[in-house]
Formats: sequence, C-alpha cells, structure tokens
Amino acid sequence: MPSLTRDAINFSWLIKLRWAAILGQLITIIGVVRVLGIELDLPWLLGVIALELTTNLVCAALARRAYRVREWWSGSVIALDVITLTALLHFSGGPFNPFSFLYLVEIAISAAVLRARWTWALVVVSLVCSGALFVINRDGFLSGVSHADHMRLHLRGMWVAFGVAATFIVYFLMRVRRDLDEREAELADAERRATRQERLASLATLAAGAAHELATPLGTIALVARELERHLASVLSEDEMAREDVRLIGVQVARCRMILDSMAAEAGQSAGELSSEVELAALLQAAMNGLRDEPRIELDLGSIERQRVVVPVRAVAQAVKSLIKNAQEASTSSVPVKISASVDDGVVRIEIVDQGRGMPADVLARAGEPFFTTKDAGRGMGLGLFLTRTVLERVGGELELLSSESAGTRAVVRLPLPPAKIDRMDAAAHI
Repeated sequence: MPSLTRDAINFSWLIKLRWAAILGQLITIIGVVRVLGIELDLPWLLGVIALELTTNLVCAALARRAYRVREWWSGSVIALDVITLTALLHFSGGPFNPFSFLYLVEIAISAAVLRARWTWALVVVSLVCSGALFVINRDGFLSGVSHADHMRLHLRGMWVAFGVAATFIVYFLMRVRRDLDEREAELADAERRATRQERLASLATLAAGAAHELATPLGTIALVARELERHLASVLSEDEMAREDVRLIGVQVARCRMILDSMAAEAGQSAGELSSEVELAALLQAAMNGLRDEPRIELDLGSIERQRVVVPVRAVAQAVKSLIKNAQEASTSSVPVKISASVDDGVVRIEIVDQGRGMPADVLARAGEPFFTTKDAGRGMGLGLFLTRTVLERVGGELELLSSESAGTRAVVRLPLPPAKIDRMDAAAHI
C-alpha cells in the first residue's frame, strides 16, 4: 500500500475533526436549549450544521476516490468552517457568544497543515467574519436575562470554549504528528530497502565478475586434468593412485564451478527470474535439496501442502534454504530442525525453528546486516540473512527473526498469496 502524502494525511484528519465538531455543535445546541432554557433560532442553526454535514460527506468521498489530494482542498474546507462558525455565532448571540474563541482553533489548524500564504489568508478571513458579527449584530438575544446573569453565562461559556478549543487543537495536532511520524518511518524503511537493493546489485556484479574471471582458469585446469588423466592411463596403467589424484583434481574443479554458480545465484543472479506458481510442498522440497542429513529436518505442512504460491522459485527456495542451513548449524545432531506452515489473512507463514543457543539481543538487532556474522572465520561471509531478507521483500514477503539466549531461534517467512486466491478465501469466509 503506498504511503499517504502530507496533504492527504492533513485532509484525512481534517475530515475526522469536522465530524467531531459537528457532533459537539449539536450537543452544545441541545444543552443550551434544554438545560439553560435559552431560545435559539433552531431552523437556521440546524441548517448550517446540515451544510457542514453535507460538505464533509463530499470531502470524505473525495478523499477516498482522489488520486492525489491538493493543499487547497484543506484550505478551502477551513475557510468554509470559518464562514459556518460565523453563521452559527450570528444566530446564537453574535459577538457576545463566548464560542467566538473557536476562530483561534481554525487558525491553529491552518498553521499546522497549510503553508504561510494560506494561513495568513485565513487569518484575514477570520478577522473579517469576526468583525462582521459586530456589524450585523442581532438585538434581542438574551433580552430577558439580567446583566449579571448574562455575565455569568458569558464567563462560563468562555471557560467551556477554552476547554473545547484546547482539546481540539491538542488532539488534532498530536494525531497529525503521529501520522506524519509513521509516514517518516515508512520513508526511512523504503530508503533502507533501496540501500539493500543497491548492495545486492553490487554483490551480484561482484559475483558475476568473479564467476566470469575464474571460469577461464578453471576450464583450463579441467581440460589439462582430463588430458593428464588420459596420458597417465596410457603411460602408467599400473599407477592407480596417480590417476585417482588427477580425477580428484577434476572433481574439485567441478565443485569450484558449482560454488561459483551458487554464489552468483545467492547474490542476485536470480533477480531477473520470473515468478511462477508452485505448490508449497514443492517449494520447501527444493529448499531442502542438498542439505545434510544431520540434524534431521521435520516438515509439517498439515493440510496446506498443496497450497500454491506465485514466486521466483529458485530465488525463494535458495532464501529458505539459507535459513534451514543456519538452523542446522545452530542445532545439535540429536535435536531436529522443525519446519511448519500455515495460512492466515492472505499470507503463507513458514516457520523454521531450531533449539540452538539462540542470539542475544545485540546480535539479533544486527542479524541481516551485510557482512555481519558470528561464525568462525572461513565459515561464512555474513550475507545469508541479508540476501534472504532482500529476496523475500522483493517478492512482497518478509522475514522475522525471534530469538533469545538458550531458547533457540525462530525464523518466520511470510509470502503473499496470489490476489485470486485471497478473493476466493474471502468469498468462502462469507458463505
């Protein structure tokens, strides 16, 4: 899901704030009429609130359907709110209404969500509307109330208006700030992913270059080894040990070429691999191919072994294989590595659990960084988790590591189901 723009976040919360304002206005009108017994021009007041309600419904529909929210939308809505507030004040006491304090709420909101020119324009609009209340003041409001009672009502109203204004301002600004912080976190995460992709591309280039540079000398060694083996077969027919040594050279050269191919695949050569539909059982079987027998692997797919996912099979299988290999290396030979799977909310969840030593918090926090490893020298480059996470994120999945010291490690892989599968599951859930 794409992150919302700043204007979209502001417009969204402005709509929510208006719903709260409409409700507050209705409660205030009912309280003034029923509790205080003050007569108000209810038809006019309710008409203004109906206008607010209608415009907010339009704004909500526009926010859902619009491709891009513009700043002037929020500015126009706040300007309309200033005008409707002026109408509400005009029909409920004019300049004597203590709720004229709420002009400051509109100005504060505009300062938080709009640029300076919009904010100053709304300050001018608020001043004009507030001044208009003195010009078009309606005489006779609270005519049956003494001056002392009038002052008491006014002071109490000012206290309530201050509370309402403070609540609205703090609530709105805190929610907008929280949403903006979430958006900044999303952008930071996107930058981290982009950085990982750049590192992966560098590793792919390095691996491809190494494979290209080493292919020629390895090919030469293999050719010479074959010629030497044929020569020894004709000259030293009885020296079996020499022939075995030559054959061993050929085998090791072939192994070197396989390692280079595997390194290139792990470092991103499979990035261009097309996605294809594969059963979950087949995907995990491909991931387990070539792994050692001890510690053994216990695979439990339950009833979802025929569940199908759409992924680049080679890349994802290699990513899962790296996790299983890590689990085997962390476990003792007598304790199996357990693999299970489930489907939840349109996501296939694969868990790989070992009973090893686990990872302390500081190591867990760095797990997945390129070239970070706790293995002994020569046993790893610290790229396995980095490449696994990158491959999974590329296909819309994710990797989560749960671990603590002396409690083993749980690697959780999440892969998205194809959209058509999700639709069928939703339809089945409503039957």
